[in-house]
Parts: sequence; C-alpha cells; structure tokens
Amino acid sequence: MRHHISAVAISVVMTLISSSVLAEMKIAFVDVQRAILSSEQAKKLQAQIGEEFKDEEAEIRQVSSDAASLIQRLQKDSEVMSDAEKMKLQKQIEEKENDFSYLRQKLQNKIQTRQTELFSGTEVRLQKAIEDLVKSDDYDVILPRNAALYVGDLYDITRKVTEKLNEMDTSAN
Repeated sequence: MRHHISAVAISVVMTLISSSVLAEMKIAFVDVQRAILSSEQAKKLQAQIGEEFKDEEAEIRQVSSDAASLIQRLQKDSEVMSDAEKMKLQKQIEEKENDFSYLRQKLQNKIQTRQTELFSGTEVRLQKAIEDLVKSDDYDVILPRNAALYVGDLYDITRKVTEKLNEMDTSAN
C-alpha cells in the first residue's frame, strides 16, 4: 500500500511539472535499506549481534542435529523396532522439532529487538547524509528507489549515501 501511494505521488508530481522544468531538475533515487545495511557501522553492529547470540545459534544447530539423528535412526531401524519403540522415537523427534521451533522463534525475537536497539537513531543519520548530498551535489529531488519501477545506475545514489554515512562515522570518532 505504501509503495502504491509513493508511486502515485511520484506520478502526480511528474505530471504537474512541465517537461522543460523536469529536464533541468536533478533527480536521484536511494535504496535506503541497502544504504544503511552497507555502512560500516551496520556491518559492525551485525557482527556484534552475531557474536552476542552465537551460543544460542549453536544450541539451535545442536537441537536440529539431534532431531536429524533421531529421524535417521527411525528410518534405519524401524523394521526391527517394536511399535512402542517407534512411537517413543517419534515422540522424541516431535519434541526436538518443537524445541527447535521454539528456540528459533525466541532467537529471532531477541535479534529483532537487539537490531532495533542498535539501529535506533539511524534515521536521523540517514537524513543528515541525504541533506549533505543535496547540498554538495545540488539535487532537486531524492526519492526512495522502491517508489520507481526502474532506476538507471546514473540516478541511483545509494552508494554515495553509504559513503556519506561512513564519513559521518569516521568524523564522529
């Protein structure tokens, strides 16, 4: 819905602007998410998050491995097992699968919360980076890349925004 509204708004603006004015305007597009995630700060924060939750990820891998071993055992030995043994093993597999789902969901929630905490304030930095580019490169309009059906590389300033974010980080240190 949001994408549709942006596209409609862009269409209306472009229609209202005469073609001679449009030819003189300097327009650019930015993939906001890619600009942020490509920045050095984001890479450091993602590595920090990965380090924080590596033990929980290892636990999830172990539960998955345990479940796979049980499934393999059931497939291999089912012909020589009693019905009671099969049911017991199937119950253990089900418990491992439930543990896996629970632990994975719990970890995803923790990571999401942590990412939100670490990336708070990014919007302000992004806005400042874009404003700096507007001033330095004399852009008239900068639009989100996802609002356009096609953007040529010439008009995509995502890399410039990422570079500006990196400059801001190094000058802050």
